[in-house]
Amino acid sequence: MDPVIVVGAGPVGLALALSLAAQGVPSVVLDEGPGKDEPRPVRTAVLRPDIASFVTGLGCTTVRDEGARWVAWRSMRRGRLVSRVGFGESPADVPSPVHIPQHALTRGLRDALAASGLVRVVPDSRLDMLEQDAEGVSVHTSGPGGTWWRGSYAVGCDGARSTVRKLLDIRFAGRTAVERQAVVALRTELPWPGEALLHRLPPWRASGDEAMARPLQDGVWRLDWLLPPRAELVTPDALLGRIRDTLAGWCGSTPPYELLDTGVHTVHHRLARRWRVRRAFLAGDAAHLLGALGTQALDEGLRDAQNLAWKLAQAWHHGASEVLLDSYQTERRSAVAARLRTADQSLPVLRGGAGPRGWIPGTARGHDALVTDGHLGRGPLGAPPAYPHSPLTPPYTESHIPVGTGLGAPAADICVTAPDGATASLRDRLGKGRLLVVLVAPGTGVWDRRHWLTAGVMPRLAAAVSALPLDAELLVAEDYPGAPAHAVLLVRPDGHLAAAFNGVQPAQLYAAAEAVRGEAGGSEPGVGAGSTGAGGADAGVAGAGVAGGRGADG
Repeated sequence: MDPVIVVGAGPVGLALALSLAAQGVPSVVLDEGPGKDEPRPVRTAVLRPDIASFVTGLGCTTVRDEGARWVAWRSMRRGRLVSRVGFGESPADVPSPVHIPQHALTRGLRDALAASGLVRVVPDSRLDMLEQDAEGVSVHTSGPGGTWWRGSYAVGCDGARSTVRKLLDIRFAGRTAVERQAVVALRTELPWPGEALLHRLPPWRASGDEAMARPLQDGVWRLDWLLPPRAELVTPDALLGRIRDTLAGWCGSTPPYELLDTGVHTVHHRLARRWRVRRAFLAGDAAHLLGALGTQALDEGLRDAQNLAWKLAQAWHHGASEVLLDSYQTERRSAVAARLRTADQSLPVLRGGAGPRGWIPGTARGHDALVTDGHLGRGPLGAPPAYPHSPLTPPYTESHIPVGTGLGAPAADICVTAPDGATASLRDRLGKGRLLVVLVAPGTGVWDRRHWLTAGVMPRLAAAVSALPLDAELLVAEDYPGAPAHAVLLVRPDGHLAAAFNGVQPAQLYAAAEAVRGEAGGSEPGVGAGSTGAGGADAGVAGAGVAGGRGADG
């Protein structure tokens, strides 16, 4: 079967290709650039713990070696400390995000690709045509080495000005310049080593209404200042003044610093009308733009890759289910739309305008907490998304039991044990395209490994798992939040909880696995059947043979 064509070699496209390779699917990555990224210290990425684990599991060593894990997060308002959230200081602390230069992240992904053996990266390849038929996708690249490429599917990971999106004639509606920030990367010493800081309404007003400092490795910090709407261009002198005033405000006097890089970051909020047209998909900035109030655009793009990869792998190996492929758009577009809606509703209040004040807690502390949650991956602006209304969610029956995780939500990252005795976190077992079946069995740690597959309910459960219609791995855990002893959990390949049963119920487990692969218990096909709603995609709109499309977004 033909490989999957990935258009774009940014972090999302590279992560998608790596995830496909981990599931035995070859791909061709068409890179419009020369094959490497220019180092820009001011361009950084904040990866939430679940996404940092996903990327590390793909073999990207730079997340571990060059990413900074913060000690704490400080929130200040005017001249006082509002809150401090510690990371790793006690077992109850939330995990720290990982802050890494984007060029280091991309380099780590490229290094992992080079070792994969199933991915071909083609530099200097600019897409200009895309055609689809019942068997696959054909794309043409321009330039001296211009040629046609044949693939089973195509995924546009080619950024905000996506050529794939334009060739598919997909609208990209939204708002321009929702927020603007002046950004610098510099090496210095601040009073809070290793701690990130969000300072709203600092008393030295030359810094503007909001200033932020987030540490990287080797004494480097990224500093951001919120710029007024419709402000003039930031001149070098004005930027140096902001640096001096802000550092002096935090440190008492301006400490020595080495300026490494500068820039102005403009946040747009846009959402593609459709994310799938037959065999072509959109992911990352090609599908959505966000970033105000701490929402992380790259995090969401990598979640696109994680969600889509196992579904394409299932279709590539076993044939396409329209319900399964449609579910990518249904799940991911709905999650990003909810994030954008929350940010757009919050902005007028948090930035001092009118807006729906009754929707957000009225105190300044409540507003600060909402922004903090957005930056830390919590609450409506930042928490990992759940897919409770997914077409892949098995229909509710009396055999399902409630646990601490709702159906469609990310499963808790518990410690699990495999039949060979190996222990790991649940996230470490993801990424291979397999279902995970977890038996909650208190006392697992004292079992004799020679006998555990023949003890208690294990023989019956092992037989049920081996009969599932998807590849599955059987795991055992001492406990799971809110789950009784002998509960059996079914976890999707991307880590979302699909079902929970009280004991071993082979028929119900099989039916739930069928629903996860889109063969039973889901909704009717949408995209392939010609749905035109925002959660579906129009059929037959392939952009076949359209050349050069570089029209304006909107």
